[in-house]
Amino acid sequence: MTRVTNLNRVRKDRARAGKRAKADANAAKFGRTKAQKALDMARAEKARRALDGHERDGSGRDGSEPDGPERGGPDPDGPDPDGTRRE
Repeated sequence: MTRVTNLNRVRKDRARAGKRAKADANAAKFGRTKAQKALDMARAEKARRALDGHERDGSGRDGSEPDGPERGGPDPDGPDPDGTRRE
């Protein structure tokens, strides 16, 4: 003869197991020691510095900087190349 299964108990057991798994994942993610957190921060900082150190100076193909006031190029309201001012 088969055994009668209480569906409410099965549903609650499944929910309990899901909550337990989520709690274990959170404990692994957030339950770290101060030394582990400091190590992760140091590694992230080192990676950021390494990435910043590999920035390109110019965006042109030949390595020169593009013209424009935001990059220190000629000012559109400034003098012309021949030294006269535009009116």
